Amino acid sequence: MSPDTQRSRKPEWTPDDGGEAFAARVLPGVAGGHDGLPSMAVDADPSPGAPAERPARRPLSEDEYVNGVLAGDRAVLARAITLIESNAPAHLAQSQAVLRRLLPHSGRAIRLGITGVPGAGKSTLIETLGLELLAAGHRLAVLAIDPTSSLTGGSILGDKTRMEELSRRPEAFIRPSPAGGVLGGVARKTRETMLVCEAAGFDVIIVETVGAGQNEITVRSMVDFFLLVLIPGAGDELQGIKKGVVELADAIAINKADGDNRLRAEAARAEYNRALHYLTPAGDWRPRAYTCSAVSGEGIDALWQVIGRFRERATESGAFEARRRAQARDWLRALVDEGIRAAFYDRPAVRAALAEVEAAVMDGTLPATTAAQQLLALLEEK
Repeated sequence: MSPDTQRSRKPEWTPDDGGEAFAARVLPGVAGGHDGLPSMAVDADPSPGAPAERPARRPLSEDEYVNGVLAGDRAVLARAITLIESNAPAHLAQSQAVLRRLLPHSGRAIRLGITGVPGAGKSTLIETLGLELLAAGHRLAVLAIDPTSSLTGGSILGDKTRMEELSRRPEAFIRPSPAGGVLGGVARKTRETMLVCEAAGFDVIIVETVGAGQNEITVRSMVDFFLLVLIPGAGDELQGIKKGVVELADAIAINKADGDNRLRAEAARAEYNRALHYLTPAGDWRPRAYTCSAVSGEGIDALWQVIGRFRERATESGAFEARRRAQARDWLRALVDEGIRAAFYDRPAVRAALAEVEAAVMDGTLPATTAAQQLLALLEEK
């Protein structure tokens, strides 16, 4: 298809000096309401067989973003999150200005992180729990992090299809985002997205991560309560009791405790509770394992009561506020590390030497430690 028939356009964040080498184009996408965005009218194309072109949306001002989010406008909220998730330099200044103005209106929600082995039923559990929370008068935002392909860089972003009933409720907002290769299975902008959702009036924020593993712990650094979801009969239960994700869990939910699985679930619960007894608890809260069924709803309300008891006890002891302050500090340091890394690789001297040094390491003619020292020495050059 030729460029004329594609009816594409350059995005507004195309750099002025990009020239023809900057090949980004925005093509017509899928019409319809996605993430709260209203459907857009599609112009009829006079050329037979050519795809219809959707009109470009008008960029929002800083005031429109802030006022729309504070008013609970779902369309503006979705666009604000897209702005924050954008890596375009042209969007960074505006997104941070919006975030600074929304920050005083955030921080009032309970932040719940949920991770677990693939197939443990995390999405079903979130939907069942979410519907109970909505019935109790809460407003819920679910930030579902999807795996990003290491080969193509793409993500399916299909979590809304697994929470079909919850996604139709106006009191709930579900936002799937790609992990983007970030260690821990959490999108880089998830922290800022949480703050925007809190400013929009959601009082419960759930972050669902990609899956459990020794490195699936980044979510712990941004939530108040960390729930690990496991299933019975998936192998040696004690194999999961290792330093890592289990050690950081505030509670373990043995899901699918129904039917023929009930006895196995109870056995797994007892096994985990015996093992958790020997792990050093964080503060005065001792994690426990519980059984539940996301399908029948049995045990889901009890899980929420456990979260409530945790919040009450942590608030009384001061641990709740201390944890959030420590998370904010660690977030700052992580962003500084990220900025230093980006600035390092952006230095002309590093860009010029990197390919040769990497080739020497891959050929086995230069130790990696020596290569790193050579590159870092370039920081001292003017």
